[in-house]
Amino acid sequence: MEQQNTAPVSLPRIGDKAPAFKAKTTQGDIDFPKQYEGSWVILFSHPADFTPVCTSEFITFASMEKQFAEANCKLVGLSVDGLYSHIAWLRSIQEKIEYRGHKNVEVKFPLIEDITMNVAKAYGMIQPGEATTQAVRAVFFIDPKGIIRTIIYYPLSLGRNFDELYRALIALQTADAFGIATPADWRPGDDVIISPAASCSSAKNRMDGKEDMVCQEWYFCSRKLPKEEVLKKVLNKS
Repeated sequence: MEQQNTAPVSLPRIGDKAPAFKAKTTQGDIDFPKQYEGSWVILFSHPADFTPVCTSEFITFASMEKQFAEANCKLVGLSVDGLYSHIAWLRSIQEKIEYRGHKNVEVKFPLIEDITMNVAKAYGMIQPGEATTQAVRAVFFIDPKGIIRTIIYYPLSLGRNFDELYRALIALQTADAFGIATPADWRPGDDVIISPAASCSSAKNRMDGKEDMVCQEWYFCSRKLPKEEVLKKVLNKS
């Protein structure tokens, strides 16, 4: 009977420093996360080049790159394929593939070569229960100080929800900028959550008695945060 490999998979955790590495990419050498200090980064992995779900994702990421950049966020991709495979695949995407009205799409963000799987393993992207030779669809949100702030994993068969990736980025930045939390399904303009306090009155005191603060219970206080304030402070849009 063949013995299965049951060695535990090392997974970085939210709040950890992003594991550092140097590698080759389609945009030259990378020193991660050092060279991205001061910017948010979405580091994401895909199972393999020349696969359909991954192709749809790369077209979507590339079409949204400007939108992420306006939120001070850079994109960095990774798979365990080689550099020449990456280059050929991205060229094929640009020349031959159309997805949801997007065509002639040039992927300008770096795609990491990781034949040794060293980076994928450092980030827990190789999960033996799913595949031993391919990275799952992992997404790491890394803040300007190089700290992992959010991690999302998808199986090989499931394409990512890009509206949610962007929403999560803006929610993280809004929480940092205003010292609040965001409730379920929050989007800019929705009410935000004030962290629980010992009582409604102490919560209001902590918020300098803001009149727009509403406490339904001591543990559930919210206040309005106009969309314009979020756009101005997070996206620098007046």
